[in-house]
Amino acid sequence: MKVFITGGTGNIGQYVTLELLKRGHEAVVLSRSPEKYPTLAAMKNVMLVGGLITDYDLMGRMIKDCDAIIHIALGWGDEPISMFLMDTEATVHLLEMAEKAGVKKFMYTSSTAAMGEMRPVMNETVMNLPLDLYGSTKSASEAFVLGFRAYYGAERTGGNSVAMKRNVIRPGYTFSNPPYPDGSSQSDTRFRDIADAVVKNETVRVTLHDGTQFLSSGQIAQLYADLLESDQNEQVFLALSSDFTTWERVAQIALEEYPQSASKIACIDKAWNPVPNLYQVAKIKDVFGLDFHGEEELSAHVRWNLQKAAERIK
Repeated sequence: MKVFITGGTGNIGQYVTLELLKRGHEAVVLSRSPEKYPTLAAMKNVMLVGGLITDYDLMGRMIKDCDAIIHIALGWGDEPISMFLMDTEATVHLLEMAEKAGVKKFMYTSSTAAMGEMRPVMNETVMNLPLDLYGSTKSASEAFVLGFRAYYGAERTGGNSVAMKRNVIRPGYTFSNPPYPDGSSQSDTRFRDIADAVVKNETVRVTLHDGTQFLSSGQIAQLYADLLESDQNEQVFLALSSDFTTWERVAQIALEEYPQSASKIACIDKAWNPVPNLYQVAKIKDVFGLDFHGEEELSAHVRWNLQKAAERIK
């Protein structure tokens, strides 16, 4: 398939692009700064295009002969209107253009932030209760993607329903190392702070019981590719590791990877529950056989941060 990918040079998108290439697909990649990624631009079956997700004329031209769209790029704003215009409105424009162009599949990248408030059960069936503008934007975009089944005016489609298959992926905490020399990375400042402290032989301070279901971009890319190659329609898939890993454990991994350090770990007790609520990820296992466990990938990311810290501090 020929796939148009927004955000294809970012944290998740660069790995999705590589996974699709590995599986024999073609990629048309929209990037805000394509000149920064000559390695990707030189790869076979890649067309790297400079532009924003609000460049509607450009995107309309680029998707005309594409079989699928994977929308990963994030639009951002500081207020409700700017968030809507930069993200949700852009998503709806792309969605409608894709259907009119005859694109067969549309995949939207949402976030667990769309779900918002943690409850005892956190799976794809619970109501979205976003807690901030980012979560609200993602939830609104999800609703348009899933609810776009037909136009109200029959004259627009001849009375036909929307033919394009539309699905949503909800990542949680997703991290990445650069997959090629000029690639991107996504690393929480806490990774950097832990690495810096370890290299400097300083105390590593973390909050007791604080953690998440870490997933690497290389892992989540498998879900994108599997969903692309499936016949799923109007489905939402949570994308996280099955494992809950604390930041204390991340600090322990850093000390294991950098044994010459004299650092100690200090856990700050904020009375957090030692038994966390988890996002339930049974659906991706049931549908695609995917069951992600993060420590090996997490260790590689910690090593990368330690290397960067050593380069900064030497």
